[in-house]
Amino acid sequence: MRFRRKIRSPAVLSHEFVIQNHADTASGLVMGFLMVFVLENPAKFAVIFVTVQYNVTYTIDDNSEQFHFYDYGPKDIATIFFYMLVAINLHAIIQENILDKINRRLHLSKTKHSKFNESGQLVFFYFFSFIWGASILNEEEFLMDPSSLWKDYPRSRMLFQVKFFYICQIAYWLHALPELYFQRIRKEDIPRQLCYICLYIAHISGAYILNLQHLGLILMLPHYLVEFIFHASRLFYFIDENKQQGIGCLAAVCLTQAWMMWKFINFQLKKWREHVKNQIPKKKVANTKNKRTKKEPNRANFVNGSAKSEG
Repeated sequence: MRFRRKIRSPAVLSHEFVIQNHADTASGLVMGFLMVFVLENPAKFAVIFVTVQYNVTYTIDDNSEQFHFYDYGPKDIATIFFYMLVAINLHAIIQENILDKINRRLHLSKTKHSKFNESGQLVFFYFFSFIWGASILNEEEFLMDPSSLWKDYPRSRMLFQVKFFYICQIAYWLHALPELYFQRIRKEDIPRQLCYICLYIAHISGAYILNLQHLGLILMLPHYLVEFIFHASRLFYFIDENKQQGIGCLAAVCLTQAWMMWKFINFQLKKWREHVKNQIPKKKVANTKNKRTKKEPNRANFVNGSAKSEG
């Protein structure tokens, strides 16, 4: 009979122990915050982490309808921390249930294995973020009225879906920092990934704090779409032996960028033509008014002169 070797469990709080159990620790913290809601006194503390803070309600005098907006503040740090834990859980679920199973069949090298996991995680994130952001733009009709991006700036009030979108975005990119350690990323890949993660955090946080949420959302969507196509093409490149699908996706990236640029130029030209057409009647009206104002004083003097002559 052959005796199986006993697999030794790593020592508590060792590097291996933390890496193997980081997802369970994060899920335990998430469940702990949610369970606290059952208790009355600690629930006030847990609300800061789970729910979106700084609610501002407006009411109109003529109508009893209420409008809910949100501001930002220091308590958002606690909310971002909670959803960062949620992002760590989702990262582990995608890695264990989808990416690891595909990796076992592909037998990739260490370099390709690391890039495959990176693209696999980002494909899910970019796709979900693009759909979510597009639904926000569609509901608030930012694209139909581009002037709303700069009207009444700075505006510090946000709708719930806009604020929650930014909270989740910042939380996701913050969770990517410890994942460099948890996923045992190679030292050669850390500087590259660390660079774009910090850039995402800086730009998204800057748009959130400087009240440029609408502009930041419009800039994120086309970037996320292109990044989604790029990482999807890299996945197909690793999966497809003939590389045909990967080449097709790379071509799709180029075509998508060209199409988006073409649509943007046409949209700007259309708005410029409409602006010129609206300005021409205004100039004509202004010129006619100026001519009338010049003639009116002469008439007034003539009338006054005739009145004086009669007297």
